[in-house]
Amino acid sequence: MMKRLWIGLGALGVCLIVSPVSGYAQGADIGKQDYMDSCASCHGEDGKGNGPVAGFLKQKVPDLTMLAKNSAGVFPFARVYDVIDGRQAVAAHGPRDMQVWGNEYRGEGAKHSGGYATPQELGSYARGRIIALIGYIYSLQAK
Repeated sequence: MMKRLWIGLGALGVCLIVSPVSGYAQGADIGKQDYMDSCASCHGEDGKGNGPVAGFLKQKVPDLTMLAKNSAGVFPFARVYDVIDGRQAVAAHGPRDMQVWGNEYRGEGAKHSGGYATPQELGSYARGRIIALIGYIYSLQAK
């Protein structure tokens, strides 16, 4: 039963990216809530890098609304995923200031499962949450 729950959560994240607009809007609330709770303090509610904490950081906070525009009009999904997950550091920024959300989500999944989730299930949970977050960031892209 737990395994199906974790697989379902991972599948939910994938559905958020590939579903029609009407389904996407409902599922985007997960990503939006995570964004507002964990990202907006630096990146700003509008994603432009103007959050209330941004002025206290050594490096300029990226404008997330320009990711696709700065990548020849193609949203750089894999790179954004790797940065959020913690697999790719941004060398130009020096030491990593941004939280490694892949680790946070895996820890959160372990807490919710009472310690019964396998590493694969925790990975699925983390992927679903990251994909939901990326779905919301995608919605912020400048037209």
